[in-house]
Amino acid sequence: MASIRQTQQQKMLQKLSPQQIQLVKLLQIPTASLEERVKEEMEENPALEFNDDNAEKDDLTDNPNDFGEQKESDNEEEQPQEEYDQVDISDYLSDGDDDIADYRTRDNNYSDQEETHTIPIRVENTFHDSLVSQLSMLRLNETQEKIAMQIIGSIDDDGYLRRDPQSIANDLAFSQNLTVPGKEIQEIIKKIQEFDPPGIGAADLQECLLIQLKRKSQQDVNIKHAEHILEKYFDEFTKKHYEKIQKSLNLSDKDLKLAIDEVIKLNPKPGGNFGSVNKAESYIVPDFFIYNNNGSLELTLNSRNAPDLHISDNYREMLRSYEKSEKKDKRQKEAVLFIKQKIDAAKWFIDAIKQRQHTLLSTMETIMRYQEEFFLTGDETTLRPMILKDIADRTGLDISTVSRVANSKYVQTEFGPYKLKYFFSESLSTESGEEVSTREVKKILQDIIDNENKRKPLSDENLTQMLQDKGYNIARRTVAKYREQLNIPVARLRKEL
Repeated sequence: MASIRQTQQQKMLQKLSPQQIQLVKLLQIPTASLEERVKEEMEENPALEFNDDNAEKDDLTDNPNDFGEQKESDNEEEQPQEEYDQVDISDYLSDGDDDIADYRTRDNNYSDQEETHTIPIRVENTFHDSLVSQLSMLRLNETQEKIAMQIIGSIDDDGYLRRDPQSIANDLAFSQNLTVPGKEIQEIIKKIQEFDPPGIGAADLQECLLIQLKRKSQQDVNIKHAEHILEKYFDEFTKKHYEKIQKSLNLSDKDLKLAIDEVIKLNPKPGGNFGSVNKAESYIVPDFFIYNNNGSLELTLNSRNAPDLHISDNYREMLRSYEKSEKKDKRQKEAVLFIKQKIDAAKWFIDAIKQRQHTLLSTMETIMRYQEEFFLTGDETTLRPMILKDIADRTGLDISTVSRVANSKYVQTEFGPYKLKYFFSESLSTESGEEVSTREVKKILQDIIDNENKRKPLSDENLTQMLQDKGYNIARRTVAKYREQLNIPVARLRKEL
C-alpha cells in the first residue's frame, strides 16, 4: 500500500494580478469604446468623477494622510481598533428610507427647475415598412393579407425570399393556425415580386435579375438577349464562359457585349441599398493623428483617449471627517473600509488610463519612425518589412502588448486612415539580396492587374514571371496567395468583353 507523504517544492510562477488584467483589457480597447468603458467604471465606483472647472486641483494621491492610516491593511481583522476611535459617519449614513449615496449625483450649475430637452430622433421608413405600405394597394382578403405579411416578414435585408412556399405554409400553420396550400402562397409571392424596388422576393440571384429585366422594355433586342443568357446560360455567365455563350446564341461580339452590359446594370441586392434606421453606420475613430509639418512628422493622441478623471471630493471630505470624529462603532469601520477600497480602485483606474496613454504613444511613435518614409510620401512601396518583435525591441514592451495595440487601433494621416496592423508585414528577398516588404510586392501585383488587358487577363504564371523580371524572388503559389489576400479573382473571372 502506497504511503501518503508531504513534500515541499519551490516553484517560480508568473501570475497576472487583477490590476494587470484590467490594464491589458484597457490597452486593447479602441478609442471609440473607451468612453463607454470609463462610464461603466464610474457607475461601479462612485469615488471616480470627471474633472470640472470648479474641481479642486489637489490630488488625493499626493497626500497619504487623506486616506487615514493608509499604510495599514484594509482587512477588517488586521485593522487596529484605535484607527476608528475617532470616526463618526452618522452624518453620511441615511437615517430614513432614502438610500441615495452622499457622493455627488449632479453638477452644481443646474437651475432649480430642470429644463426638459427633447432629443430629435431620426424618423425613416425601413425596407419592410416600404413593402407593407405597398401591400395596402392590393385588394386582399383577411387570409391573403396574413399570408402576404408572413411572406414580407420572411424577406431578408438583401430583398431575397429564401424560404420555399411549403416552409412559409408551415410557419402560418404553427404561428397563426392557418392552413394554406403552397399554390396560393406562390400566387401572392408573384404579386409581391411586382413591388419596388424591382427584384424583391426572388428566391435566388438568377430570378432576381430576370425579374428586373422583365420590368424593362421587351422591344429592346439587347434585353431579350440578356434574358436568354440568364435563363439558359446562367452558369456559364457567372463563370464568364463568354465564348460558349456567343457560339450557342450565334451573337456577334458587339451584341454579346451589349447584352452583358444590360445585366451588369442590374442590382443584385435590391433591398441592400434601402435606408434603414436599424442598420448602424460604421465610422472609423482614429486613435492617433500624424501631421507632416514641413517634412517633420508630429504625432498626437486622440483627446478622447485622455479622460480627465479625479477622486470624488465628497469621498475625500468624508474621510477627513472620519479622522476628526470621536465616535466609533462597527458600522463606521465598515464605511471607512468601503471608502478606502473605492478610492484605491479609482486611483488605480486613473493610473491605468495614464499608462494606457503612455503605451499607445510609445508604440505609435516607434512605428512612425520605423515607417517614416511612408508617412511622408504615402507611397506603399516605401513600407519597410516590420514585425511585432521589431517594435517590441525598440519600445521595451512585450510582443503581446504591441499586438494588442496594433490589432484594434487606427491612425489618421494626410493620405487617409490606416489600421496599425497594416504597417506590419513579412520580408521578401530580391535578386540583389535586399529585403523588401511583402506589402510592396502586393502593391506592385495590384498595379500590374489594374493595368492588364481585361480581354486577355494575366494568369498567375504570367504574373509570377513579371514580378521575377522586376527582381523579386517569388513562387507562383505565393503570387496566388497574395492575389487571394487582395480579393482578386483568377484570370478567367477577370475577363471582360
